[in-house]
Amino acid sequence: MRFATLVCCVALAACNDLRDFRGSWDGHRVGDDPVLRVGVTATARATLQVEDIDTHGLRALLAIDGVLPPTELASLPGAEADALAGMTFAGSPLRVFLAFVPMPDGGGDALVIIGLFDDHRIDLRILRQGTSPLYAIFAFAEHPA
Repeated sequence: MRFATLVCCVALAACNDLRDFRGSWDGHRVGDDPVLRVGVTATARATLQVEDIDTHGLRALLAIDGVLPPTELASLPGAEADALAGMTFAGSPLRVFLAFVPMPDGGGDALVIIGLFDDHRIDLRILRQGTSPLYAIFAFAEHPA
């Protein structure tokens, strides 16, 4: 019984070690419906450089073709301390981080939702309403160093 408990604890810890998501990620925009590609081109790609990550937050550099030059983002501390830290959606991400990123077009900040999945992938959504709406989903794969 003790051995089984130990094995379960080790497996759970391995699955939740978010440090494995540090590094360079590259992704393409996904979704064929026009409402899923507002303010970005159909062929847009994005890069995400995860610099620091744990269960208390994420710090990264995000760039999106034609929309956002390489820009620092950090998850919202309030969301990390709230029930939002356990947010989930289809695909059951291990962890979801929320951040705002300043947009260079003058239309205001955009909300970024970053989902980490146990099959070692990242999905990123960027959205903004207003006079310069933005909505796009990117599916990231780790970029070899």
